[in-house]
Amino acid sequence: MNIKIALLQMSSHKFDQEANLNKGEVFCRKAKTMGADIALFPEMWNVGYTFFDPAQPGGVEAWAAQAVGPEDQYVRHFTGLAHKLDMAIALTYLEKWSGGPRNSVSLIDRHGEILFTYAKVHTCEWEDGEGSCTPGDDFYVTTLDTGQGEVKIGAMICFDREHPESARVLMLKGAELILTPNACNLEEHRLGQFKARAYENMLGVAMTNYATPGFNGHSVAFHPVAFGEHDEPLDTKVVEAGEEEGVYLAEFNMSQIRTWREQEVWGNAFRKPRCYGNLTSLDVEYPFKRSKSRR
Repeated sequence: MNIKIALLQMSSHKFDQEANLNKGEVFCRKAKTMGADIALFPEMWNVGYTFFDPAQPGGVEAWAAQAVGPEDQYVRHFTGLAHKLDMAIALTYLEKWSGGPRNSVSLIDRHGEILFTYAKVHTCEWEDGEGSCTPGDDFYVTTLDTGQGEVKIGAMICFDREHPESARVLMLKGAELILTPNACNLEEHRLGQFKARAYENMLGVAMTNYATPGFNGHSVAFHPVAFGEHDEPLDTKVVEAGEEEGVYLAEFNMSQIRTWREQEVWGNAFRKPRCYGNLTSLDVEYPFKRSKSRR
């Protein structure tokens, strides 16, 4: 059972939502021809991860007006496309929400149904743009029906992956694969963090980033099987893109991953939750106090 995730590494047309929609469809159709089971967009694709000018009067309101909901044409177009292509689509957008829009991803199955809509929990609160987004309040895992069989899928977005708790909660909820839309420059440290999320939770991770010049590409995927039959270390990288636009296919051997999860020591096998009380404390001590931090 091999699940193929297409990483749709694109450069955006910013606030031109029609152009973004059309480009997204072209890349989804290419992903289907490559045999993908799931197509994964970069973060907040409908507006190209573009924000308002804080010095511009009315900028926040104009930006928030770009948000879309499940009944709007942008989302409905891709639910229809998923059904036509018989392929799941992880669609990203600035989502309409009371009190400020959300940075969200909807997982659409191959029948055109939205299985969940996840809003980014760890929003970049120190930034004028994303700091205006309403953070999500939970992580979701669902069983996705693919042409290869069922697989348990979760999602996190960009800065979420820099907090080990995000992937950990998804693992505890049963995720076997985590989809990760992204919008930032990816270098060795962030890539190393992402690789660790796969290893420590014994699951597959797949991340789509924007192509240059918006960001620097390097969309990437890792599997968790870190050692071979004779305990030799294995390369867990599935695929890593360069900086240019393209559809990059990440193929996960789910039978191998499931066998690994049944036998090895990471994940939830030997955790000691009774010792982890501080992880849910709301207290923040020096040197980590930040004026814009929301708990």
